[in-house]
Amino acid sequence: MTVAVKVPEELSARLPVEQRGSGLDRDAVRLLVSRGTEVSHRAFTELPRLLRAGDLLVVNTSPTLAAAVDGWVGHARVVVHFSTRGDDGRWAVELRDPDGKGTTHARAGGPAGKEVCLPGGVRLVLEGPLSAGGGRLWWARASGAEVLGMLREHGRPIRYSYTERDQPLSVYQTVFALPSADGAGSAEMPSAARPFTARLVTELVSRGVQFAPVTLHTGVASAQAHEPPYPERFSVPEASARLINAARAGDGRVVAVGTTAVRAVESAAGTDGVVRARAGWTDLVVTPERGVRVVDGLLTGLHEPEASHLLMLEAIAGRAAVDRSYEAALHGLYLWHEFGDIHLILPEESPHTEHCSSNCR
Repeated sequence: MTVAVKVPEELSARLPVEQRGSGLDRDAVRLLVSRGTEVSHRAFTELPRLLRAGDLLVVNTSPTLAAAVDGWVGHARVVVHFSTRGDDGRWAVELRDPDGKGTTHARAGGPAGKEVCLPGGVRLVLEGPLSAGGGRLWWARASGAEVLGMLREHGRPIRYSYTERDQPLSVYQTVFALPSADGAGSAEMPSAARPFTARLVTELVSRGVQFAPVTLHTGVASAQAHEPPYPERFSVPEASARLINAARAGDGRVVAVGTTAVRAVESAAGTDGVVRARAGWTDLVVTPERGVRVVDGLLTGLHEPEASHLLMLEAIAGRAAVDRSYEAALHGLYLWHEFGDIHLILPEESPHTEHCSSNCR
């Protein structure tokens, strides 16, 4: 079940916040805070005062790739979105049609055997759909040159029609992004972390908030209603597992920065709620029925009503809280999508806990 709201087009963030006015930095976005069905309106720069010493932020270190590249099917121009690299060297890709405005629209995938010519002498052959029920993403095998090198030289960040113009890749990198040893990364930015700046991270650390890095390389998102996330590569290192377990054993709250961080850490958690170092592929879909074992709170962007991510929000906060927060976001004219405003979901607290947290810092 998803939130029954319609997001007006004018609430799509068309530009990064730092390009909307003089002197603005990435952290100049708004912050919607929900504790249960109670909602308050803050600035993202207030985050250090909303968390407390002992809290732990789980952050995704996956870098964003220049995952969109122009290609040709015969004499027809196409745009290829490279989503996920498989262990066998194939790539999950999405073929799209250019719209003449710098963005793209949906194109039917396949058939098997279709060849796409790409820059640098790369040839891509479609082999079969990623899932039996869908034809949006296809497994494809490249020949002629190495794909990641081709993307570095000829690729650009994936851009959607609600944005105003192309942006350099640096705009899509978060402060937590780290180069992967094998060159892997995310097809789309882990955008919940985008508003963090070095200054804000320093303030959080100075107040006793800790950070646990994990990695999940996210694939291409879909506008299709209710499409669950595909399997993605992730890693939770031993040091981060220890930090998470220590926070849970103490009084700290584990707050994931983005739905990708939730998917990674919940994939590494046993039924006992203990997080163990783990790396590989995850096909976990966090739903209200499955629930969460580790995460207490979440920092996330605002998602379209059809997005499967909302089931994860419901698993963490409950349906009533998600409905109430999204109503408040619409009424308050918050901005959606990767350059938009941020939603902080915190657990409800007893009066004793609230009193202690405000006087024991």
